[in-house]
Amino acid sequence: MKFLTVDIGTGTQDIYLYQSGLAIENGFKLVVPSPTMLVFRRIKEATRKGEDLVLKGLTMGGGPSHWAARDHLQAGYKIYATPDAARTFDDDLDALKTSGIEIVSDDEERALPAAVRRITLKDFDFPAISRALAEFDVSLADLDGAAVAVFDHGAAPPGYSDRQFRFDYLAERLDISKDPALLSNLAFERGEIPEKMTRLQAVEDSARDLDAPLLVMDTAPAAVLGATLDPIVGERDRIMVANVGNFHTLAFMLKSDQVEGVFEHHTGLVDREKMDRLLKDFASGTLTHQEIFADHGHGALIYAQEPYDLGEGAFDVVITGPRRNLMRQSVLRTYFAAPFGDMMLTGCFGLLAAAADKLPLIGEEIRNTLYPESSSDSGKPPWELD
Repeated sequence: MKFLTVDIGTGTQDIYLYQSGLAIENGFKLVVPSPTMLVFRRIKEATRKGEDLVLKGLTMGGGPSHWAARDHLQAGYKIYATPDAARTFDDDLDALKTSGIEIVSDDEERALPAAVRRITLKDFDFPAISRALAEFDVSLADLDGAAVAVFDHGAAPPGYSDRQFRFDYLAERLDISKDPALLSNLAFERGEIPEKMTRLQAVEDSARDLDAPLLVMDTAPAAVLGATLDPIVGERDRIMVANVGNFHTLAFMLKSDQVEGVFEHHTGLVDREKMDRLLKDFASGTLTHQEIFADHGHGALIYAQEPYDLGEGAFDVVITGPRRNLMRQSVLRTYFAAPFGDMMLTGCFGLLAAAADKLPLIGEEIRNTLYPESSSDSGKPPWELD
């Protein structure tokens, strides 16, 4: 069995190909620039050459690409964008028009002069990944499934805070009054993605060339789930895990795989001292949604019936994420997770764990690889595969 995982962040997209029977540490992997960084570079090139451009395709992650588009407009060049592509920068197309971006239909885009540079937007580029691996004689023609993680704010109604809308979504998916609050609740099969989660929907749209089951998931929960696969972390029944991302920091409290609490803030608005304080208050149960939201974060939610005991066991908090060095000098006892020896693939391993939960036809085989019961050698070397 082959199962592709792609964890798409702001800086990189991390790609891991699971193959049954192969030791997971021997799996084929790529860490390459993220889609938004690729678009950033292409817009910057158009600016250097003095070219007008049109953005077409699907809604995807913004950030660097949005900054490059702003600079392109300020340099005096035009940007046209089809509606779905434009929503990469803002769901409010009227607001985008005031920024100088001209919204055009698909027919109008095709009618623009050939001299206007075309840039196609999408997060998940399955053909490109297939071509890259094919250069090393690795075929994805016989995939049994794929899982992709992206961060999605969702499409908030006009006048409703994007931050509150995003946190409302997290609270809805982790509502313990309805179902067990599992991190895999934030993963969806094809056809089951909530309509309001427009970036997740766009990933599904971009996977039309994939003739296999598809799972899409939020990036931070995937990373946190992956961190729990580190054997040191797995020894503890109750843990606190913080994913320090490039743009967003999320911390989860977990007990026997069930979510007991979560808070989400913007990484650029926290330093080590603030993170230490937030994590201490989170552990004690005193951190409030109002405090995080008033500080321009997303919010906090705590279900735990009893405080999380800092000082118990070998560590206080598990740290992962591309900006994890923020917590190197923490006053808390930190443990930097590296599941299967690879911190960069933490999100990919979390996607595998979510697939084991959500895709029953292939889940058992993946689960047996991720959670081997007794064998110290959970797979063959690559030259022993059929």
